[in-house]
This record gives sequence, C-alpha cells and structure tokens, in this order.
Amino acid sequence: MDFMPLSNKKIRSGYSIAFLLLLISYFLVFFTIQKLLRQTKIVGHTYTVINDLELLKSSVVDAENGVRGYVITKDARFLKPYNNSLRSIPVIYNELRQLTGDNNNQQGRLDTLNILITQKLGFIEKGIRLFQINGFVITDSMKVDREASKNSMDSIRLFIGLMKETEEALMVKRRSEVATFFTSTTIIMISSVIITLITIFYSLVIYNRENKAKQSADRNAQQYRIELENNISTLKQINAQLEELKSMEKLAATGRVARTIAHEVRNPLTNISLAAEQLQEMAVQNSDSSVLLDMVSRNANRINQLVSDLLDATRFVQLNFKDANINQLVDETLEMAKDRIGLNHIKVEKNYTSGVYNVSVDAEKMKLALLNIIVNAIEAMEKDKGLLQVYTKKEEDKCVIEIKDNGKGMDEELLQKIFEPYFTAKLAGNGLGLTNTQNIILNHGGNIKVISKSGRGSSFFITLILL
Repeated sequence: MDFMPLSNKKIRSGYSIAFLLLLISYFLVFFTIQKLLRQTKIVGHTYTVINDLELLKSSVVDAENGVRGYVITKDARFLKPYNNSLRSIPVIYNELRQLTGDNNNQQGRLDTLNILITQKLGFIEKGIRLFQINGFVITDSMKVDREASKNSMDSIRLFIGLMKETEEALMVKRRSEVATFFTSTTIIMISSVIITLITIFYSLVIYNRENKAKQSADRNAQQYRIELENNISTLKQINAQLEELKSMEKLAATGRVARTIAHEVRNPLTNISLAAEQLQEMAVQNSDSSVLLDMVSRNANRINQLVSDLLDATRFVQLNFKDANINQLVDETLEMAKDRIGLNHIKVEKNYTSGVYNVSVDAEKMKLALLNIIVNAIEAMEKDKGLLQVYTKKEEDKCVIEIKDNGKGMDEELLQKIFEPYFTAKLAGNGLGLTNTQNIILNHGGNIKVISKSGRGSSFFITLILL
C-alpha cells in the first residue's frame, strides 16, 4: 500500500525535526553553561580584585596599628604586624597588577595607590626611627608628620574605594549581561522544547493513525492468509481424493482390461491345452513330438497362471475385516521379513506413535501389502549399509504408516509407473507385487503414495481409516 511509505516518511521527518531541535537546545545549554562559567570566572576575578584591595588596605592599617602599639607599649612584639605588612604588601600589589592588567584605568589608579602606600610606609618607618633615636619618647618632629600620614591614609582609602566601586560596577554590568543572555537562552530552550514536544506529539498521532491502518491491513492480510491456507488445505484434500479416485479408476480400468484379456485369452488357451493333451496321447510313439507338445502344454499353463495373477492383482477381492492394532500389524510384518533383513544386514528403526490405534483390516492381506513394500525396500538398499525406518502416526481420524529406505531411489519416470501391472525395474519379478499392494490398500478404503528421489531413497506412505 502507498500510505505506509508516506506515513513512515512523516514519522521520520517528525522525529528528525524533534531531534534537531533537541540538539539545538542541548547546544544552547552547553553554550550557556560555558558562558556562565566564563562569567563566573570574571565575577570571581572581580571578587579577587576587591578582596586583594581590602587585604592591601588591611595590611597598611595593620602596619599603622602595630606601630601605634609599639609606641604605646615600647614592646617590639607589636612591630610584627608592621613587618608582616612590609612582606605582604608587595605580593598583594603585584597580584593586583596582574589581575587589572586588562584595565588601564585601574592600572593608573594602582600606580597612584602604590605611591601613596610607599609614602604612608615611609611616614611609619620615619616615625619608628625617630621614636627609637629619641629613647622611645614621642617628639614634636614625630607630631609634625602625623597630619601628612593621616592624609596619606585617607588617600589610600579613597583610591581603594574608587577601585572597588569600578570593579563592583563591572560586576553589576557583567551580571546584567549574563542575566540577559540566560533569559534569552531560556526562552529559546523553552520554545525548542515546546516545538519538540509538539513535533513528537504530531509524530505519535501520525504513527498511531498509520499504525491502526497498518494493523487493520495486517488483520485483513491475516484473514486472507487464513482463507488462502484453508483453500489450499481444501485443494490438497480434494487433490488427494482425486489421486485416490484416479488410482482406483486406473486399477479398475486395469482390472477391466485384465478380465477382457483373460476372457479372450483363456478360451483359445483352453482349446490349445486340450488339443495338446489329445495330440500328446496320439503321439506316444514319437518322442520328439511328445517333447514339443509337453512344451506347448507347460507354456499354456504358464500363460494361464499369468492371467490368473493379473486378475488377482487388479480385482476387488472379498476381505475378511477384523479389528487390529496398527503397531502390532507392522511388527508382525517385519517379523515375516526377518530372514531377508538378517541376510542383508539391514538396520531397522521403529518409531511408533504411543497409544493404541486400531484399524479394521483383513490382517493377512494387509500384511501381504506391507511385506511387498518392505521386500522392495530391502532389495533397493546396499547390503550392510541399509537402513529401514518404519513410522506410525495419527493424523486426525486416520493412521499413517511410513516405510522409508536409504536405497537408490527412483526418478520421476519410475514413480509414474511403479503401480502398473508387469512393470518392474528388477531383473527378477513379475511386476505385480506393488500392483497387488495398491489393490489391497484401495480395497481397504485407504491410500498409498510414494516420495522418492534418485540416489536418496524412497518413502511409502499408507493411510488407513482409524476405528
């Protein structure tokens, strides 16, 4: 049907679009995450700058406070914060130089801040030196630099504050950019997801609709298939019945021909026999004539026997029906062929259906029919390599006997003639054995068929009606 490729194309297109949109969404998510990571680093960078500025201011304040404590207590331990600040301030300053390397304004302010801090530390160092030189006493010269030192510290705080405000302004701007970008990306992602869901829903609707149509078509096809199989089965049964009728008709025609020939042949044959007997009585003194007349008499008797055999093989005989177990019947037939099987070293495999399956047959006649098939099978197989397989099975109200050999088999031409009277492929034999077998089975209302291939053995199937 044409709608199936179209529906598959629609479904594939729908899922392809959905996959593409999801891929775009995932790309946007990845891009957003990378952008956020970069902005996070930038914000972290800003926080680091602000933190370092605070540390720088704290170091200057700690240095100043430490010196004040030293002046008040005259205890050199209070100079430890001052000494630490002298070591940490250059480190912090250099880090700030690196962090603000991309901002010229901040670099300029940092240069000014460095000058102010150097100036402030200079005032502190000068105060310590004067304090120590004057015997740990605060002098007027120390008080002179107090105001300048305070102004220097105020300037340091001012510049640090300006640098912090600049960094905070940058951070606000960057946050705004990230928020705007994130909002736009979120809108795009949500739109993509909505479109993807719509596309998937559309694909599912198309799939369900077309799947229902496909299931309906499959059900119709299944129904047609079942009807076709039923028709084929019916045709096979009719064909089998026709084959049986053809076999019976052929046998009946052969019987009619045989009876006609017997009638036409036996009358003159009887006269020939009587005449030969009389001539033989008259020719007692002539030995040559006696031999010839004896030959005529023997051949006349032989012709008469052949006609009798043909009649027996083709006519519908009177049967003595009795109930018999099919498996037991086959076993008794095999027992009758035991000597032939042993002499040829034939291996026998029996595969019987379990259970009791009885048929109404003339046991002696049926064993004769089966024996003819078994003997033919034995003669068709090579000595010491033969395998005879016998199966029985039930098919509905019928019983099937299969006799299978691994002999030389038959071609199609031989298969068409095996039941014809006087036809044989063997050097010895009158060609009436299988004709008689077919006649017996047909007289029982059964059927016989053969499957064979040249070089691959033969299988005979005998079908009888169960009780």
